Amino acid sequence: MEDIIKQFESIPTTCISDAMDGLNNFNPEIKPLREEYRFAGRALTVKIPVGDNLAVLRAIRESKPGDVLVIDTKGDTYRGIAGDFVVGMAQTLGVNALVVDGAVRDVLGIKELNFPVFCKGIAVAASGKAGVGEINVPISCGGQPVHPGDMIVGDANGVVVIPQAIEQEVLKKAADRLKKDEIREEKVSGKKEEILKYLDEMLSK
Repeated sequence: MEDIIKQFESIPTTCISDAMDGLNNFNPEIKPLREEYRFAGRALTVKIPVGDNLAVLRAIRESKPGDVLVIDTKGDTYRGIAGDFVVGMAQTLGVNALVVDGAVRDVLGIKELNFPVFCKGIAVAASGKAGVGEINVPISCGGQPVHPGDMIVGDANGVVVIPQAIEQEVLKKAADRLKKDEIREEKVSGKKEEILKYLDEMLSK
């Protein structure tokens, strides 16, 4: 795994979002199936029509260890684009996570896999396999443009996308923000006088 991916894994999405002025967050309706899930990796993009998931299988087949499947389903939540069987195949081949602006199904089976899945909802109906769809093309997912290879990071707070062209800059800003937050927390939390001083400083700006 690339060192930069490991570095992004250690930084909360809140700090990464702050480093980009809150502009690259996926729709907050896209949530992890378990709050403890967190991941980072490069986007392997999937663009599918509503109700057809054959391109998801193609993406899994062509995936590399560490990839994150980012799936554009046009926001549809009636049909699940993957169940525990499909998610299990992705996990076995080394995919880091699955992010979809739609639904999955077989939710209990997916949770047993302990594999990061972020989605809008849970569905009963399966998708068809007519074969329409594309992979590794620019997509829109969760209201954000995503290009193949962009850095995708997710945790309990949500999902952010970091364009490749600015990932080094964002990483530095996010790490600096995390350090400042930790220093502030240590200095202020649980200390009445420091809290009052901090509030007065903020309110006097």
